[in-house]
Amino acid sequence: MTHQIRVLGPGCFRCQALYENTLAAVDEFGLDAEVVKVEDIGEMLRRGIIGSPALVVDDKLVMEGNVPTPRTLGEFLSELIPARDQAV
Repeated sequence: MTHQIRVLGPGCFRCQALYENTLAAVDEFGLDAEVVKVEDIGEMLRRGIIGSPALVVDDKLVMEGNVPTPRTLGEFLSELIPARDQAV
């Protein structure tokens, strides 16, 4: 099952950086995930997100207001999402 990672933010520099770092982490760690960038403020408000950018994995808010490096992000996400070759 491919997991969905959503990067939410209004489109600022930090939001773009998190999106790019997330793409790099998914690639580097071979995670079974699709990364989607969402700039819909309404969705952020519905989820109660105050700080941006935010990271949502499979509809669960897992990070808010941070822009970790691709390596740190990959280590974090690999605890939530299996690698492509380990996906069931």
